[in-house]
Amino acid sequence: MKVITTYIIICFSVLIVSCGGVPEEKSESAGEEKVFAVDEVLEMVSKENDVTRTLYTKAIVGKGKLQGMKFDEDWRKDDVEAGPLPALFLRGVASSIRKGPVPLGLYLGSDFPVNAANKFEGKQADLFQKIKKDQKPEFFYDEEQKLHTAMFADLASADACVTCHNKHPQTTKTDWKLGDVMGATTWQYPKDSLTYKETVAVLNAYAKGTVDIYMAYLDEIEDFKTSEKPEIGDKWPEDGKYLPSAEVFLDSVKKLSSYETMKHLIVSK
Repeated sequence: MKVITTYIIICFSVLIVSCGGVPEEKSESAGEEKVFAVDEVLEMVSKENDVTRTLYTKAIVGKGKLQGMKFDEDWRKDDVEAGPLPALFLRGVASSIRKGPVPLGLYLGSDFPVNAANKFEGKQADLFQKIKKDQKPEFFYDEEQKLHTAMFADLASADACVTCHNKHPQTTKTDWKLGDVMGATTWQYPKDSLTYKETVAVLNAYAKGTVDIYMAYLDEIEDFKTSEKPEIGDKWPEDGKYLPSAEVFLDSVKKLSSYETMKHLIVSK
Protein backbone atom coordinates (compact mmCIF):
# COMPACT_ATOMS: atom_id res chain seq x y z
CA MET A 1 0.00 0.00 0.00
CA LYS A 2 2.91 2.36 0.70
CA VAL A 3 4.07 1.84 -2.89
CA ILE A 4 0.62 2.68 -4.25
CA THR A 5 0.30 5.78 -2.06
CA THR A 6 3.69 6.99 -3.29
CA TYR A 7 2.51 6.33 -6.84
CA ILE A 8 -0.52 8.58 -6.30
CA ILE A 9 1.68 11.46 -5.16
CA ILE A 10 4.08 10.93 -8.06
CA CYS A 11 1.15 11.04 -10.53
CA PHE A 12 0.21 14.51 -9.34
CA SER A 13 3.83 15.70 -9.23
CA VAL A 14 4.61 14.51 -12.75
CA LEU A 15 1.53 16.19 -14.16
CA ILE A 16 2.37 19.50 -12.50
CA VAL A 17 5.86 19.44 -14.01
CA SER A 18 4.64 18.34 -17.44
CA CYS A 19 2.10 21.14 -17.55
CA GLY A 20 4.72 23.81 -16.96
CA GLY A 21 5.47 23.59 -13.26
CA VAL A 22 4.28 25.54 -10.28
CA PRO A 23 5.41 29.16 -9.94
CA GLU A 24 7.89 29.76 -7.15
CA GLU A 25 6.40 30.93 -3.90
CA LYS A 26 7.00 34.61 -3.27
CA SER A 27 7.29 34.16 0.48
CA GLU A 28 7.36 31.41 3.06
CA SER A 29 3.65 31.88 3.70
CA ALA A 30 2.63 32.03 0.05
CA GLY A 31 1.92 28.29 -0.01
CA GLU A 32 -0.58 28.78 2.81
CA GLU A 33 -2.60 31.42 0.97
CA LYS A 34 -6.18 30.28 0.52
CA VAL A 35 -6.49 30.23 -3.24
CA PHE A 36 -9.48 27.95 -3.83
CA ALA A 37 -13.12 28.40 -2.84
CA VAL A 38 -14.52 25.20 -1.33
CA ASP A 39 -17.14 24.89 -4.10
CA GLU A 40 -14.34 24.94 -6.65
CA VAL A 41 -12.45 22.14 -4.89
CA LEU A 42 -15.54 19.97 -4.42
CA GLU A 43 -16.32 20.33 -8.11
CA MET A 44 -12.77 19.27 -8.99
CA VAL A 45 -12.92 16.13 -6.87
CA SER A 46 -16.41 15.39 -8.16
CA LYS A 47 -15.11 15.36 -11.74
CA GLU A 48 -12.33 12.98 -10.72
CA ASN A 49 -15.00 10.77 -9.19
CA ASP A 50 -17.14 10.85 -12.33
CA VAL A 51 -14.27 9.56 -14.43
CA THR A 52 -13.24 6.89 -11.92
CA ARG A 53 -16.74 5.52 -11.36
CA THR A 54 -17.56 5.51 -15.07
CA LEU A 55 -14.36 3.62 -15.81
CA TYR A 56 -15.03 1.11 -13.04
CA THR A 57 -18.70 0.69 -13.97
CA LYS A 58 -18.20 0.21 -17.70
CA ALA A 59 -14.71 -1.26 -18.06
CA ILE A 60 -14.65 -3.45 -14.94
CA VAL A 61 -18.25 -4.30 -13.97
CA GLY A 62 -19.92 -4.12 -17.37
CA LYS A 63 -17.19 -5.87 -19.35
CA GLY A 64 -16.37 -8.17 -16.44
CA LYS A 65 -19.90 -9.54 -16.29
CA LEU A 66 -19.62 -10.46 -19.96
CA GLN A 67 -16.60 -12.58 -19.01
CA GLY A 68 -18.49 -14.31 -16.21
CA MET A 69 -17.14 -12.19 -13.35
CA LYS A 70 -19.56 -11.58 -10.49
CA PHE A 71 -20.33 -8.38 -8.59
CA ASP A 72 -22.48 -8.32 -5.49
CA GLU A 73 -23.49 -5.98 -2.67
CA ASP A 74 -22.36 -8.66 -0.20
CA TRP A 75 -18.98 -9.04 -1.88
CA ARG A 76 -17.08 -8.79 1.42
CA LYS A 77 -18.79 -11.84 2.95
CA ASP A 78 -16.61 -14.95 3.19
CA ASP A 79 -19.05 -17.09 1.20
CA VAL A 80 -19.50 -14.56 -1.62
CA GLU A 81 -16.90 -14.60 -4.39
CA ALA A 82 -17.53 -11.34 -6.20
CA GLY A 83 -16.45 -7.74 -6.57
CA PRO A 84 -18.15 -4.54 -5.38
CA LEU A 85 -21.02 -3.04 -7.34
CA PRO A 86 -20.47 0.61 -8.41
CA ALA A 87 -22.38 2.02 -5.43
CA LEU A 88 -20.35 -0.19 -3.08
CA PHE A 89 -17.16 0.96 -4.81
CA LEU A 90 -18.11 4.56 -3.96
CA ARG A 91 -18.93 3.56 -0.40
CA GLY A 92 -15.48 2.01 -0.10
CA VAL A 93 -13.87 5.23 -1.31
CA ALA A 94 -15.87 7.21 1.25
CA SER A 95 -14.87 4.83 4.03
CA SER A 96 -11.19 5.18 3.15
CA ILE A 97 -11.43 8.98 3.16
CA ARG A 98 -13.12 8.96 6.59
CA LYS A 99 -10.21 6.99 8.04
CA GLY A 100 -7.67 9.53 6.81
CA PRO A 101 -6.71 13.01 8.06
CA VAL A 102 -8.49 15.01 5.33
CA PRO A 103 -11.93 16.25 6.54
CA LEU A 104 -13.68 15.41 3.27
CA GLY A 105 -17.14 13.83 3.42
CA LEU A 106 -18.66 11.74 0.63
CA TYR A 107 -21.89 9.80 0.29
CA LEU A 108 -24.48 8.87 -2.32
CA GLY A 109 -28.17 9.59 -1.82
CA SER A 110 -31.41 9.36 -3.79
CA ASP A 111 -35.17 9.73 -3.55
CA PHE A 112 -35.50 6.04 -4.52
CA PRO A 113 -32.48 4.40 -2.84
CA VAL A 114 -32.03 0.67 -2.50
CA ASN A 115 -30.94 1.28 1.08
CA ALA A 116 -33.55 3.37 2.91
CA ALA A 117 -30.80 5.02 4.97
CA ASN A 118 -29.59 6.77 1.81
CA LYS A 119 -32.85 8.61 1.15
CA PHE A 120 -32.51 12.38 0.92
CA GLU A 121 -34.45 14.43 3.46
CA GLY A 122 -35.15 18.10 4.12
CA LYS A 123 -33.18 20.64 2.12
CA GLN A 124 -31.22 17.99 0.25
CA ALA A 125 -34.45 16.34 -0.88
CA ASP A 126 -35.69 19.68 -2.23
CA LEU A 127 -32.42 20.44 -3.99
CA PHE A 128 -32.33 16.97 -5.48
CA GLN A 129 -35.62 17.65 -7.26
CA LYS A 130 -33.91 20.58 -8.98
CA ILE A 131 -30.92 18.42 -9.86
CA LYS A 132 -33.20 15.82 -11.45
CA LYS A 133 -34.62 18.50 -13.74
CA ASP A 134 -31.50 20.39 -14.84
CA GLN A 135 -28.65 18.05 -13.77
CA LYS A 136 -26.76 21.07 -12.44
CA PRO A 137 -24.81 20.89 -9.15
CA GLU A 138 -26.16 22.51 -6.00
CA PHE A 139 -23.93 24.17 -3.40
CA PHE A 140 -25.02 25.20 0.09
CA TYR A 141 -23.89 25.49 3.69
CA ASP A 142 -25.38 22.87 5.99
CA GLU A 143 -26.11 24.83 9.16
CA GLU A 144 -26.85 21.73 11.21
CA GLN A 145 -23.59 19.96 10.40
CA LYS A 146 -21.58 23.15 9.87
CA LEU A 147 -20.29 21.84 6.57
CA HIS A 148 -20.05 23.30 3.08
CA THR A 149 -21.95 20.88 0.86
CA ALA A 150 -22.09 20.16 -2.86
CA MET A 151 -24.48 17.80 -4.64
CA PHE A 152 -23.82 16.43 -8.14
CA ALA A 153 -26.14 14.40 -10.36
CA ASP A 154 -25.38 10.68 -10.43
CA LEU A 155 -26.56 9.23 -13.74
CA ALA A 156 -27.40 5.71 -14.84
CA SER A 157 -24.42 5.54 -17.17
CA ALA A 158 -24.33 1.79 -17.86
CA ASP A 159 -26.70 -1.14 -18.27
CA ALA A 160 -25.23 -2.67 -15.13
CA CYS A 161 -26.60 0.21 -13.03
CA VAL A 162 -30.09 0.01 -14.50
CA THR A 163 -30.39 -3.78 -14.32
CA CYS A 164 -29.13 -3.98 -10.75
CA HIS A 165 -31.45 -1.30 -9.38
CA ASN A 166 -34.53 -2.47 -11.28
CA LYS A 167 -34.14 -6.09 -10.13
CA HIS A 168 -32.89 -5.53 -6.60
CA PRO A 169 -35.25 -7.15 -4.03
CA GLN A 170 -35.30 -3.95 -1.94
CA THR A 171 -35.83 -1.52 -4.81
CA THR A 172 -38.69 0.96 -4.65
CA LYS A 173 -38.45 1.78 -8.37
CA THR A 174 -38.31 -0.77 -11.18
CA ASP A 175 -38.36 1.37 -14.33
CA TRP A 176 -34.90 2.97 -14.29
CA LYS A 177 -33.39 3.54 -17.73
CA LEU A 178 -30.05 4.70 -19.10
CA GLY A 179 -29.45 8.41 -18.58
CA ASP A 180 -31.79 8.74 -15.59
CA VAL A 181 -30.63 10.80 -12.60
CA MET A 182 -30.55 7.96 -10.08
CA GLY A 183 -29.17 10.00 -7.21
CA ALA A 184 -26.60 12.59 -6.24
CA THR A 185 -23.07 12.28 -4.92
CA THR A 186 -22.74 14.62 -1.97
CA TRP A 187 -19.41 16.10 -0.88
CA GLN A 188 -18.75 18.07 2.30
CA TYR A 189 -15.87 20.08 3.76
CA PRO A 190 -15.71 22.26 6.89
CA LYS A 191 -13.84 25.32 5.51
CA ASP A 192 -15.00 27.86 2.95
CA SER A 193 -11.61 28.04 1.23
CA LEU A 194 -8.53 25.88 0.91
CA THR A 195 -4.82 26.42 0.37
CA TYR A 196 -3.09 24.89 -2.60
CA LYS A 197 -1.68 22.16 -0.33
CA GLU A 198 -5.08 21.44 1.20
CA THR A 199 -6.60 21.16 -2.27
CA VAL A 200 -3.99 18.66 -3.41
CA ALA A 201 -4.54 16.76 -0.13
CA VAL A 202 -8.26 16.47 -0.95
CA LEU A 203 -7.50 15.12 -4.42
CA ASN A 204 -4.90 12.72 -3.02
CA ALA A 205 -7.36 11.49 -0.36
CA TYR A 206 -9.87 10.66 -3.07
CA ALA A 207 -7.26 8.94 -5.26
CA LYS A 208 -6.05 6.89 -2.29
CA GLY A 209 -9.65 5.91 -1.57
CA THR A 210 -10.12 4.54 -5.07
CA VAL A 211 -6.93 2.51 -4.76
CA ASP A 212 -7.90 1.21 -1.32
CA ILE A 213 -11.25 -0.17 -2.48
CA TYR A 214 -9.85 -1.51 -5.75
CA MET A 215 -7.03 -3.29 -3.91
CA ALA A 216 -9.58 -4.70 -1.47
CA TYR A 217 -11.32 -6.20 -4.51
CA LEU A 218 -8.06 -7.70 -5.79
CA ASP A 219 -7.36 -9.11 -2.31
CA GLU A 220 -10.82 -10.66 -2.31
CA ILE A 221 -10.02 -12.40 -5.58
CA GLU A 222 -6.94 -13.99 -4.02
CA ASP A 223 -9.25 -15.72 -1.52
CA PHE A 224 -11.60 -17.18 -4.16
CA LYS A 225 -11.92 -20.93 -3.59
CA THR A 226 -14.46 -22.07 -6.21
CA SER A 227 -14.60 -19.24 -8.75
CA GLU A 228 -12.09 -18.85 -11.55
CA LYS A 229 -9.63 -16.08 -10.71
CA PRO A 230 -9.06 -13.47 -13.43
CA GLU A 231 -5.45 -12.77 -14.33
CA ILE A 232 -4.29 -9.47 -12.82
CA GLY A 233 -1.83 -7.35 -14.81
CA ASP A 234 -1.98 -4.86 -17.67
CA LYS A 235 -5.05 -6.26 -19.47
CA TRP A 236 -8.74 -5.41 -18.99
CA PRO A 237 -11.95 -7.51 -19.03
CA GLU A 238 -12.70 -6.50 -22.61
CA ASP A 239 -9.78 -8.75 -23.60
CA GLY A 240 -10.89 -11.76 -21.58
CA LYS A 241 -10.78 -12.97 -17.99
CA TYR A 242 -8.40 -10.21 -16.92
CA LEU A 243 -8.31 -7.35 -14.44
CA PRO A 244 -5.90 -4.41 -14.43
CA SER A 245 -3.55 -4.07 -11.48
CA ALA A 246 -4.12 -1.16 -9.08
CA GLU A 247 -1.31 0.80 -10.77
CA VAL A 248 -2.78 0.23 -14.24
CA PHE A 249 -6.28 1.17 -13.06
CA LEU A 250 -5.09 4.39 -11.39
CA ASP A 251 -2.93 5.29 -14.39
CA SER A 252 -5.99 5.01 -16.66
CA VAL A 253 -7.97 7.28 -14.34
CA LYS A 254 -5.10 9.78 -14.33
CA LYS A 255 -4.92 9.87 -18.11
CA LEU A 256 -8.67 10.43 -18.41
CA SER A 257 -9.14 13.08 -15.76
CA SER A 258 -6.06 14.59 -14.20
CA TYR A 259 -4.98 16.86 -17.05
CA GLU A 260 -8.00 19.14 -16.60
CA THR A 261 -7.65 19.05 -12.83
CA MET A 262 -3.96 19.91 -12.92
CA LYS A 263 -4.55 22.67 -15.47
CA HIS A 264 -7.06 24.15 -13.06
CA LEU A 265 -4.63 23.91 -10.16
CA ILE A 266 -1.78 25.51 -12.08
CA VAL A 267 -3.83 28.38 -13.51
CA SER A 268 -5.22 29.17 -10.07
CA LYS A 269 -1.76 28.93 -8.50
